Amino acid sequence: MGLPALEFSDCCLDSPHFRETLKSHEAELDKTNKFIKELIKDGKSLIIALKNLSSAKRKFADSLNEFKFQCIGDAETDDEMCIARSLQEFATVLRNLEDERIRMIENASEVLITPLEKFRKEQIGAAKEAKKKYDKETEKYCGILEKHLNLSSKKKESQLQEADSQVDLVRQHFYEVSLEYVFKVQEVQERKMFEFVEPLLAFLQGLFTFYHHGYELAKDFGDFKTQLTISIQNTRNRFEGTRSEVESLMKKMKENPLEHKTISPYTMEGYLYVQEKRHFGTSWVKHYCTYQRDSKQITMVPFDQKSGGKGGEDESVTLKSCTRRKTDSIEKRFCFDVEAVDRPGVITMQALSEEDRRLWMEAMDGREPVYNSNKDSQSEGTAQLDSIGFSIIRKCIHAVETRGINEQGLYRIVGVNSRVQKLLSVLMDPKTASETETDICAEWEIKTITSALKTYLRMLPGPLMMYQFQRSFIKAAKLENQETRVSEIHSLVHRLPEKNRQMLQLLMNHLANVANNHKQNLMTVANLGVVFGPTLLRPQEETVAAIMDIKFQNIVIEILIENHEKIFNTLPDVPLTNAQLHLSRKKSGDSKPPSCSERPLTLFHAMQSTEKQEQRNSMINSSLESVSSNANSVLNSSSSLQPNMNSSDPDLDVVKPTRPNSLPPNPSPTSPLSPSWPMFSAPSSPMPTSSTSSDSSPVRSVAGFVWFSVAAVVLSLAWSSLHAVFSLLVNFVPCHPNLHLLFDRPEEAVHEDSSTPFRKAKALYACKAEHDSELSFTAGTVFDNVHPSQEPGWLEGTLNGKTGLIPENYVEFL
Repeated sequence: MGLPALEFSDCCLDSPHFRETLKSHEAELDKTNKFIKELIKDGKSLIIALKNLSSAKRKFADSLNEFKFQCIGDAETDDEMCIARSLQEFATVLRNLEDERIRMIENASEVLITPLEKFRKEQIGAAKEAKKKYDKETEKYCGILEKHLNLSSKKKESQLQEADSQVDLVRQHFYEVSLEYVFKVQEVQERKMFEFVEPLLAFLQGLFTFYHHGYELAKDFGDFKTQLTISIQNTRNRFEGTRSEVESLMKKMKENPLEHKTISPYTMEGYLYVQEKRHFGTSWVKHYCTYQRDSKQITMVPFDQKSGGKGGEDESVTLKSCTRRKTDSIEKRFCFDVEAVDRPGVITMQALSEEDRRLWMEAMDGREPVYNSNKDSQSEGTAQLDSIGFSIIRKCIHAVETRGINEQGLYRIVGVNSRVQKLLSVLMDPKTASETETDICAEWEIKTITSALKTYLRMLPGPLMMYQFQRSFIKAAKLENQETRVSEIHSLVHRLPEKNRQMLQLLMNHLANVANNHKQNLMTVANLGVVFGPTLLRPQEETVAAIMDIKFQNIVIEILIENHEKIFNTLPDVPLTNAQLHLSRKKSGDSKPPSCSERPLTLFHAMQSTEKQEQRNSMINSSLESVSSNANSVLNSSSSLQPNMNSSDPDLDVVKPTRPNSLPPNPSPTSPLSPSWPMFSAPSSPMPTSSTSSDSSPVRSVAGFVWFSVAAVVLSLAWSSLHAVFSLLVNFVPCHPNLHLLFDRPEEAVHEDSSTPFRKAKALYACKAEHDSELSFTAGTVFDNVHPSQEPGWLEGTLNGKTGLIPENYVEFL
């Protein structure tokens, strides 16, 4: 579990939870500072002690192996996981060089010691100075506040007003110092991810130059080194964007803290002084209080920021009434009385200011019962997912793909705002929109068109991928196993409303075309994810945690682009059970060399080996989509008659089998998806029979699935509803334009890959087999007799007389 995010809105509340979170960040910085000191000391010993090189290097490696990175957030990206395990990888390399005693590099001090010392002094040192300033201001503010609250209400009004102004000034200064300190802590925590690891990488690279044995190990280390360099660069790039977003949020918080207050489960919360009766007089104890309007529950936590800890046990009472305290009835200012249902007597509380008392009174329905709920910061947009909206997006996509698909920086370079707004007004006006039926005039620049497309998506009342699914998409991107990520996102996409899913499919198909031309337009899948992630998954509120999740939003868009055909053209699989998820995560988390099942998430490759097959299947796939959409409409109509027919998720239809260690046998002719069910048959056109396996034909498998699904619906309906559904099924068969493909020419669909000739293929990447049925190979290896296998995404080929499975995206045909 990583460090929790420090929210700027918590600086204003200065709650106990905020103080505890800040302490954890400070402890992590102290831990890092101590570790850097030790690392620098070990590095100097390594350079000086040539005779004791082996022992010094072992200690240095042990130091690296023991340190663990703590990232902000509850999950890590692939880049952060790569960086986090980099120290362990470095330690492994150093242990392998234990017996080698060759001359050390002369510039080790520049590449290792100086950057670490600079980072420790400039960054961590600055954070320590900010902490001293923050602690000093905390003590000053609390002291002045207590002194101010002890002023008697009988003093002159001018004196009271002057005291109030002084407290407001000190409070404002304290809030500013608090915000700056939190910003600095966040900055140092992010900087250490690259400024700390990068010198170590440079030092190890120097070692490989001078060690002959290191040169041999560098060959094995090369792949990880490249991945780590990319991860560091990606992290650095994300840091620049994240830093600017956080800085912008901090400025907004300085200008208006209440407007950017985070959504809280409590109606009101903050510090109050509670009057406690003693044997001799009374005392005022500072409490952090929360109030929930629905349950009328008041929770009081005795806490003082100066001491940094609780002063007693928490107490919860149920509100009965709240009354403003008269000014002349008590010496204290800003007081009000609270009566509780489960506690006798009256509880007198003192707010921090007149405005603070007014807010507490409103929340508790006191004498001023006006309750101001949190303002919804998300304004309704004028854009809609209607026919005009789809027309606008299609026109923009058509203009981009016909005139500017190869333009560099596509979607990254923005257009002039006035031109963008003018184009949108033309496209959204029903009168002028009809004039541009399919094309946008050439007078509009491509960057203006792309900016208009992005702006229209941002103008929607909610993000295209919807607020209620946003956390689910983010959690799916945080899963460690790549296949599980794709499967979970596949399932979530099919839970979106139909119009949202159609628009998303239209957009992803277009972005895939853009990425296919990345050599010309320089817009890879990763770049497109950076551009469209915050647009399609914009958060409901602007917080530091939301900014930290931008990197996972980008990953979601990358997965959608890379797997758009599978996600939008096929039904989702049943998600893995908890046990299977545990095994897959455990397997993916093991430290091992790269295997055939692993592939970098941000890479995008055009699959040359499947282009011809996709062309052959284009006509059949269009028929499958038509049949699937009509089948869904039949099922939806039937399910409306009996909504509780099935309590399981309707999107979870088919269990995707995991790949066994050996090649599976041919599917049985009596597969459950076979169209030849004896208990149900088409009412008008009979299904053709064949001696071949039904699973070998994708068309007939889908046809069987349609009849099987309809049969399941009909059998589960009440007998009174059977006639209506059966009539709907009869009407569906003759009117479907492509249904003849399912019956007239089955022999062309069966075993269509059987005629694929055996070809040679060359490996693009190295791969280590995880199963006996797979082949291990290096980049550049040539395979013979390469042909499609029964496993999706795998080919079958021969290498050195051995036949086995090869990842389809790891090779290209010769």
